[in-house]
Amino acid sequence: MLKNINLGLLQTLLILLQENHVSKAAARLNLTQSAVSRQLGQLRELFQDPLFVRQGNLLLATPRAKQLEPELKALIHQVNTLVSPVNFNPAHWQGNLTLASSDYVGQFIFPDIFEAFALQAPGLTLNYQLWQPDQLSVLGELDIEFVTTMLDQLPDGIYGELIGQDSPVCVMAKTHPLAQQKADISLSDLLSYPHISITTGGEKDSFVDTYLTSIQKQRHIQLKVPLFATAINILCRSDALLVIPEHIALHISKHFPVYYRLLPIPIPIHKYWLIWHPKYDMDQAHIWARGMLITQLKGSIYSPLQVMNNSHD
Repeated sequence: MLKNINLGLLQTLLILLQENHVSKAAARLNLTQSAVSRQLGQLRELFQDPLFVRQGNLLLATPRAKQLEPELKALIHQVNTLVSPVNFNPAHWQGNLTLASSDYVGQFIFPDIFEAFALQAPGLTLNYQLWQPDQLSVLGELDIEFVTTMLDQLPDGIYGELIGQDSPVCVMAKTHPLAQQKADISLSDLLSYPHISITTGGEKDSFVDTYLTSIQKQRHIQLKVPLFATAINILCRSDALLVIPEHIALHISKHFPVYYRLLPIPIPIHKYWLIWHPKYDMDQAHIWARGMLITQLKGSIYSPLQVMNNSHD
């Protein structure tokens, strides 16, 4: 039965009940009188009731039609509300929003993000989780609204905005022999010490192994860990090396006894993105949150954009 109901017909019936006049109803509906008359015929067949009895130019509603009027008003209002644009107000937002990234972003940038959201959307629950690169292909199936990660370019089917770029460097403890020497580190230096590799986030150091393989060399990765904090703490207590983006090296050197130097191999440009699945692109809450995140990510003192204003020793 439902598939036979035309919402346009129900709208016509409500206007006829309000006007009791075909020509006036036609004017309000922006239809011809004959079109309204045809629709009235369809309505009579649908409800198995004459609905209106003509008296001169007026239409007098039958008891069945009068019975339908309040229900029609409620139904049409619900339909109009359903299809009307959402008037989003962050102050009234109740729900969850998930951002996935690295623990570096979580430690240094996310506190400012949380503070900004808590101020303008106090009813919102923010979730933060570590991002794994292999999740990208199934992003649309995950309950993750936003991701910050490293990508050479946006893949098909993913939307995003570039939030900065830099290049990788080699980080070591300040007491490391390579931190003490005046000469630039050589390929031999790079291969003479064990390495730590961080496994979460984007592909931060895989280019090193790709290049070494091309010249039939190999480094010794002594430790793989998912967290920057763990890697840095171990780095400070060992003779290991760590290849990470320069903006991260710049800022951790302010908090830990580490030093960083240029790599002796060809290096890529790392691009950092805020990305999201297209299913969220037109959502008003997502658009607002997107603007908030972009402002915080680009404006943070821990952003890759800040590297442009600094130089390493």
